[in-house]
Amino acid sequence: MDEILAFAAGRGGGVTAREVARHFGVKGRARVELRRLLARLRAEGRLARRRRRGGGARVPPVAQVEVTAIDEDGELLGETPALPGATVRIFAGELRGPAPAVGDRVVARLLPTPDGEYEAHVLRVLPRLAREVVGVVADAPWGRILRTLDRRDEREYRLVPGRLEVRPGEVVRARLRATRPFGPPEAVAVEVFGPVDDPRTVTPAVAARHELPLAFPQPVVARADELRPATRRGREDLTDIPFVTIDGEDARDFDDAVWAEPDRDPGNPGGFRLVVAIADVAFYVRPGDSLDVEARRRGNSVYFPDRALPMLPSRLSEDLCSLRPDEPRPCLAVDMVLDRRGRIRRTRFRRGILRSRARLTYARVQAAADGRPDSVTERLWEPVLEPLYGVYRLLRRARERRGSLDLELPEYRVRFDGTGRPVEVAPAPRFESHRLIEECMIAANVAVATALRTRRVPVLYRVHDAPDPQKLEVLADYLERVGIPWSRTAHRPGDFTRMLRGIEDPAVHETVAMFVLRAQAQAVYSPHNIGHFGLNLRDYVHFTSPIRRYADLSVHRALIRAFELGPGGERGPAEAEALEELGRHLSRTERRAMEAEREALQRYTVLFLRATGESRFSGRVTGVQHFGLFVTLDGTGADGFVPVSLLGDDVYNYDEAHHALVGRREGETFGLGDRVVVELVEADPVRGTLVFRIDRHEHAHGARLARAAWERHGAPRHRTGRRRLRRAGGR
Repeated sequence: MDEILAFAAGRGGGVTAREVARHFGVKGRARVELRRLLARLRAEGRLARRRRRGGGARVPPVAQVEVTAIDEDGELLGETPALPGATVRIFAGELRGPAPAVGDRVVARLLPTPDGEYEAHVLRVLPRLAREVVGVVADAPWGRILRTLDRRDEREYRLVPGRLEVRPGEVVRARLRATRPFGPPEAVAVEVFGPVDDPRTVTPAVAARHELPLAFPQPVVARADELRPATRRGREDLTDIPFVTIDGEDARDFDDAVWAEPDRDPGNPGGFRLVVAIADVAFYVRPGDSLDVEARRRGNSVYFPDRALPMLPSRLSEDLCSLRPDEPRPCLAVDMVLDRRGRIRRTRFRRGILRSRARLTYARVQAAADGRPDSVTERLWEPVLEPLYGVYRLLRRARERRGSLDLELPEYRVRFDGTGRPVEVAPAPRFESHRLIEECMIAANVAVATALRTRRVPVLYRVHDAPDPQKLEVLADYLERVGIPWSRTAHRPGDFTRMLRGIEDPAVHETVAMFVLRAQAQAVYSPHNIGHFGLNLRDYVHFTSPIRRYADLSVHRALIRAFELGPGGERGPAEAEALEELGRHLSRTERRAMEAEREALQRYTVLFLRATGESRFSGRVTGVQHFGLFVTLDGTGADGFVPVSLLGDDVYNYDEAHHALVGRREGETFGLGDRVVVELVEADPVRGTLVFRIDRHEHAHGARLARAAWERHGAPRHRTGRRRLRRAGGR
């Protein structure tokens, strides 16, 4: 394809199928495919038509442009095959959504300028062309092929010999190779990860697929190793404050410490003083140095089930910036006074040195709160932990009055044996001590955001837009059908929380919570402070995790500069366009991390289920489409699929109104929230997918309504997904 575009560009951008066929030697039936390809290229604006009356070629008014650079003024520059060698300036101001980045391809309207350049006004951003692919080697009659790990990519690449010797069943990273216009796509293996059914292959393969680096460049590691601990010069001595860190059992970096006491001011009865101290990463990682460039590129740490890919080298994340007990560490502290309604009355920002008294875990703190302290938590209960719980109760009540969106979604953890094989997948325990730390961190984030907004400091806010109105309509329709009271004018986050708390049936609660979650917008980083819908807060930033999030580090720098807290701040006020681009980049890296973590967890779960030898599992239906059912298993949270071909010998219609499949002949229904027992038909380690067959199922309310509607009116006619099915187990 690239050869065709280059050939066309050399002839002015417009060619005929006969000219291309003659140049590339395309003969016979291949000319049909050639004409189809040229038609598609013209429809995409990547190729112009030859003028009929001999007057030479023309450049298409709409063409594909690749973003190649960003100039000193922040303008996007690009190249297009239609104008080889021409300077193309790209304008994306009218584009909805994120602006294109270097490496993106866009369809743009081309306009010449008086100085001989071209303006490209972006119409849409095209999917990025893959340069590498991660997949599993397999044998085929014509040689070795590569099946990708991406379940959305059904292509099979011809694997050509390279410097590495690979075997069937191995997962490899392969570089795509240019081929003839009509040849099969080819790939050359450049890295071998291991057998597809080996759990040790999962993390490196998923990391490579999402372009996540497993190691730091040597110059970055060397720079981190050169750093020396911060001194007390220019810092407040906070070592007399008995801070503690409270984290998970497997945490390796501790970037926040907390302490509280009742406020001694008689004018603030029932109030508390809360100090949240955060590791002073900005002191070590200065703007523009190699550590900063690498941290910005990564955007955030990534947490796989078996390891973490940190944003910063271990010298920083596990040593210099980790608030380890009984070791002096530099910090930025948010010193707040709260009234008895949980409102922040005063805030003071302090740059100091602290010494944590203990590294505590959520489980130990919760046990102490439940009356089962150990020797450490018993000693710390009265002076440290009890006041923290007092602060938590204030902040929790304030949150309930404010009305926020509370969706308690389980997080799943994988436990491994000594050989690295998964032996358990289960929800992580969730304690009140988790919420205690969350509320303290939210209070610190709000205090910083409010202070920076008041001083009009440009900064990246953590914003969360209101839900999509169309998705809210879908939710309202479903709630109306299952008989749950709901006002279509309800748009505040607390409305959703109150509605969910009023649902007593666990199966209905889970289904409705899923609808509420799907209706929500994605939280992102932006310099435009539109507020945080889910938390129902006007001002919110991420400040409390600079070891693992670059957004927090950027907020630290803004705070240091704005309040003149010493070295490591911004060099000057951030410019709007630069902050916009940083926010888009960090939002992308966050989504990439979430997708990679989710994929790795699913793949480990598939390997775990394959190894258990069990074939039947309980779960619930969490999605319905005309082509089948999505099922989430109890215990492991694994997601699998039941295709309509395995639902039995009937023809099923998709009842969109009730989110159900209804059998035309017998009226059997499968709907959202149905409790099911499924049989495992296939656990595919290549795609990381599970296929089930339903053994038993219990109708939820939506399926019962769909069945009643079928008995009254027959099969639904408004959007039919009818498919004549083969017998269960058939292929």
